[in-house]
Amino acid sequence: MIRRYTQFKAAISRIDKAIQKIERQEMERFGLKGPHVQCLMAINDHAQEITAAQLCRICDRDKAAISRSLAELEEKGLVHREAGYRGILTLTEQGKLVTKRISQTAQKAVEAVSLDFDEAGRAAFYQALEHIACNLQSICEEGVNDK
Repeated sequence: MIRRYTQFKAAISRIDKAIQKIERQEMERFGLKGPHVQCLMAINDHAQEITAAQLCRICDRDKAAISRSLAELEEKGLVHREAGYRGILTLTEQGKLVTKRISQTAQKAVEAVSLDFDEAGRAAFYQALEHIACNLQSICEEGVNDK
């Protein structure tokens, strides 16, 4: 059981580090940082319906981290924010262009890492991954001994 935990933790850690490295490398092309990807993509996915408070939940980041990212994205002319923390966030035309290029790169990366999966295998993988994430979140909230 301990070996399985060690393998699981190591694999998740390697995946997370690789994703962060890819994000950093790609964002450097745009003069941005890796954490900005989530913000841009979430705003794009929720066009004209998302606030900073909602962005915190969607990106699973705290208010301070989101506020810093939004300030930097606004400074670069990629995001427009209505006044206040509950103001609606939108992408500028430049923000839409950058997000489209990021989306294309992300699509290529997702396709490259799942070349060996057929559609059924891919669906099963994402279902299992989501199930693991939900179980881990439940353990965080309820404690490991209550499971």
